[in-house]
Amino acid sequence: MTTSDTDNRRGILRLPARPISLEDRYDPPANFLEIDIVNPETHGFGNKRYTDYEIRMKTNLPVFRLKECSVRRRYSDFEWLRKELERDSKIVVPPLPGKAWQRQMPGFLRRDDGIFEDEFIEERRKGLEQFINKVAGHPLAQNERSLHVFLQDTTIDHNSYVPGKVRNS
Repeated sequence: MTTSDTDNRRGILRLPARPISLEDRYDPPANFLEIDIVNPETHGFGNKRYTDYEIRMKTNLPVFRLKECSVRRRYSDFEWLRKELERDSKIVVPPLPGKAWQRQMPGFLRRDDGIFEDEFIEERRKGLEQFINKVAGHPLAQNERSLHVFLQDTTIDHNSYVPGKVRNS
């Protein structure tokens, strides 16, 4: 850094920092939304196998009716959410982790367990967690009914689902 840069920085006045009390330091944050994807489980046999994931949500945001909940979702449920958000919201929806077509080939053509290998399931879990946190963290997406159904309803009823916005409760 040159001396002129140092001289210029000395001339900058800073606002005085307000001391933070211990109570303020350890209070819960004003607004928070925590979403974790945990406990992947594989169900079924043969070509009827699938993996689902537990989605745990904690929040104090007024737009969500439940402040703590846990649901199980499959990859196809994430695809449904992404499709609904692309259709109804004004946000750019991030991509989902890849579909892994090569891993879905019949077992006799592969030397591994395909999409049911632990390493693949963990990589997909991380990608899905990143996706849902990006989407749910967006203020416009937080008002979409599809996100609320996805995060808070135990099952997604595609036949009775009606797209729309959610009002603050």
